[in-house]
Amino acid sequence: MIRRLVLIACVFAARGTVPLAAQTLDTIVVDNHNIFEPTGEPLPLLARLGNALHVRTRPWVIRRTLLFNQGDRYDSARMVESERGLRSLQVFREVQLDTTRVDGRLALRVATADGWSTRPQVGFSSAAGDVSWDAGLVEKNLLGTAMQLLVDYNRNPDRHQVTLFWQAPGVLFRRARLAASYSDLSDGAFGSWSYGVPFYETSAPWSLGTAGGAGTLRVLRFRDGALSDSVQRRLLVVGVNGGVALAAGGDGGYARLKFFAQLRRDNFRPYGALAAPDSVSVAAGVGLELGRVRYEITEGLDQYARREDVDVSERLWIGVWAAPRAAGYAPRRAGVGPELQAQLGSAWPGGFAWLKLSADGLLTASGVDSGRVEGGVTVMSRRFARQTVVLHAEGGAARRPAPGTEFDTWFSQNGPRAFGAHAFTGTRRWWVVAEDRFLVTPAFAGLFGVGLAPFAEWGGAWYDDERPRAGGDVGLALRLGSTRSTRGEVTEISVANRFGAGFSGGRWVVTVREAVDFRQ
Repeated sequence: MIRRLVLIACVFAARGTVPLAAQTLDTIVVDNHNIFEPTGEPLPLLARLGNALHVRTRPWVIRRTLLFNQGDRYDSARMVESERGLRSLQVFREVQLDTTRVDGRLALRVATADGWSTRPQVGFSSAAGDVSWDAGLVEKNLLGTAMQLLVDYNRNPDRHQVTLFWQAPGVLFRRARLAASYSDLSDGAFGSWSYGVPFYETSAPWSLGTAGGAGTLRVLRFRDGALSDSVQRRLLVVGVNGGVALAAGGDGGYARLKFFAQLRRDNFRPYGALAAPDSVSVAAGVGLELGRVRYEITEGLDQYARREDVDVSERLWIGVWAAPRAAGYAPRRAGVGPELQAQLGSAWPGGFAWLKLSADGLLTASGVDSGRVEGGVTVMSRRFARQTVVLHAEGGAARRPAPGTEFDTWFSQNGPRAFGAHAFTGTRRWWVVAEDRFLVTPAFAGLFGVGLAPFAEWGGAWYDDERPRAGGDVGLALRLGSTRSTRGEVTEISVANRFGAGFSGGRWVVTVREAVDFRQ
């Protein structure tokens, strides 16, 4: 009898319980913490000074980024995407969203912790005697508004330049983002911009934006590690893009129809020659994107002391450009340009893997005029605490690339790290790397993460009219990354032994550079 009464009471209790998904958010509580938080003892002088100089992120910036408003119905998918959107602002070192009860009402609690956003921009990299360095100032959270401002001077073996960059979210519209940059180079100048509202969440109904660039600069072309040619490029491009959602399911799946168009003036001539008449062309296209959004959250993968989003989504993009003669294209350059991009991802307890493929080209009346195909596979295993094993392989081929768009593993950092500037360039490339990242301490002195990573890699690049050129190295890298900054970029100092082609001098090399983030 008592057991039956207990069951009846449970039934009535269940009937009186409203599922979380059917409830509305009565309030949103924002709890933003400073860079250094009290731990029960007085903070060190350096920590107090850092907190005093830093302007904490404004609560309205956090609320604007959320996909919820007060009075909206609770949605677990939007909650996850809101958390990811806050991390993408790159102003926090910690972000966590959860629900709680306040006087019986449902509340969303947003807990964040700011990272140090104002710092000198000092960079240095060296490989096989080729040194690059930069110095400047970067502010990634101007006055707590999530605006980014950068002033930087960079010098590398090719040129030196001064760069100005500004980016601001929520300009004119809540979801809009504006970015602009200008570079004054020793052999030219170039500026670019972008503005628009993207597909900011899986269920977003539309997107619309514009982007472009303009400038005149010298393009250097390398072959077998030496400068072979240089041309002057005069570029102006203005484009618009947008799309509409055909479907968006609660399981993260979506289908989007996108369009794009651009006006382009892009001319090359021998460096120092007289300017040629400009030719202007217009192209437009349309495409279909199918996907299923899936992110895994982990820590200590590519950064230290912060949560990281690992994109293991499935995605397929099929599009086509139209470049007709009537829109200004020369007869031998007029045609259609198909595009294909695909990603497959997978996750399991203690590991991730993803496969990426992209291809594009220009088909004219006489056949394939130009094109590019690239692909890669990455596997990350974390079966043991403090250890991440990375296996990565990628390759690509290009046909008649525009000057300056040839493969160069020094620029893209997808080649053996112990080789000098432009050691591997061409229209064919591949790279295979194995790396074992071991975490020594997640927060040395509360400021830096320290790790070690033995590695072995083999790869190279060459032109299609020559024999393959490849080299490799085996070594050990010391990995250092900030735990208090807005982003935990990791710098590696490695000692490696080189073999194969593509280098001169001794086999042993010390290299300093930014570590590769294999998630990108």
